[in-house]
Amino acid sequence: MFRLTLLSLRNRRGAAALTVLAIAFSVALFLGVEKVRTGARASFADTVSGTDLVVGARGGSVNLLLYSIFRIGNATANMSWQSYEDIAAHGDVAWIVPLSLGDSHRGFRVLGTSRDYFARYRFRGGRDLEFAAGAPFDDLFDAVVGADVAERLGYAAGDAIVVAHGLGAASFIDHADKPFRVSGILAKTGTPVDRTVHVSLEAIEAIHVDWRGGAPAPGAAVSAEQARAMDLSPKAVTAAMVGVKSKIATFRVKRWIDEYPEEALLAILPGVALQELWDLLGTAETALGAVSAMVVVTALLGMAVMILSSLNERRREMAILRSVGARPRAIAAMLMTEAALLSAAGAALGAALLYAALVAARAWIDARYGLYLPVSPPHMREWYMLAAVAAGGASVGAIPAARAWRMSLADGMTVRV
Repeated sequence: MFRLTLLSLRNRRGAAALTVLAIAFSVALFLGVEKVRTGARASFADTVSGTDLVVGARGGSVNLLLYSIFRIGNATANMSWQSYEDIAAHGDVAWIVPLSLGDSHRGFRVLGTSRDYFARYRFRGGRDLEFAAGAPFDDLFDAVVGADVAERLGYAAGDAIVVAHGLGAASFIDHADKPFRVSGILAKTGTPVDRTVHVSLEAIEAIHVDWRGGAPAPGAAVSAEQARAMDLSPKAVTAAMVGVKSKIATFRVKRWIDEYPEEALLAILPGVALQELWDLLGTAETALGAVSAMVVVTALLGMAVMILSSLNERRREMAILRSVGARPRAIAAMLMTEAALLSAAGAALGAALLYAALVAARAWIDARYGLYLPVSPPHMREWYMLAAVAAGGASVGAIPAARAWRMSLADGMTVRV
């Protein structure tokens, strides 16, 4: 009966091939959504590594993670420089890197930080930041731009840029009197670093030294040269990345910061805050998975329709099989086997198409969207998904099998006009 099933499919190879192709594309979409989901989680998790704590003004942990690491949203308040220095002086703190946000450049965030940022920032399991051109900022008005900034705006080392006040894509208030020079361009990382302009904390103070209440102070303009001679010690920062001397000390430092008496501060573990973010997005992930699963179900139902529509053409085939001793259950089993073979072939082809697409487009997706999708063997969850598609195909095959069961030998031998 299995051999007869293969011969029957070969006889209808055109329709069978189209059915397999439809199932393959739906399975590729189904598995692709799973790959993107896991890849997105991994890419977010790998955005920053080696940082034990992120510290900022007290508020929501997810919000602190988003604006400090992913440059999404705005801080509700700043952290005083005195608090920053107290944290840096804690006996369990190995290093600390300040982060100051609030300005932008043609739609890209401007980050004020220290030179330690380029040595301490890690991504994708411990990779260091590398320079594609130039070097870290040295002069007061030096700027280091990310790979996306340089590519989209066509910058090269030595170019002049002007920082705008605020975070809008188009700003009518800028710091044109204190232009910056691009001192370095970072290599592509696939993280928010690529979309950031990095300057020193002193530079952030310098461009705002003659501003009051978010606007230039009338009659108090300070030139770039005059700013160089001023005390540009920071008064506040938005957040800070903290590394501790031992993992055991992480929760001790976190508790000390959360209970800091001089200011309302919050210390978060990046991994824990990221898990909270995924919990919030769980409904959207489930909805996306449900949509892709419905695409697979639609393709399997299409296969059942194809087999059903071919039954009228195969009446004599069924009648001949019955006449040589095949029982109704054997014919039903043949149709279910046919459906199982089509769905299994579609699942295998769909997985092959997905992995071929990953190999071909992985570098482009990483460069364009910062989404790292590793080409790795299917995980157990993916094997379960493929098995479910094959089993679902066999189950759907029960629909035409039930109809074939009811076909009588006399009906099959009757010539219809």
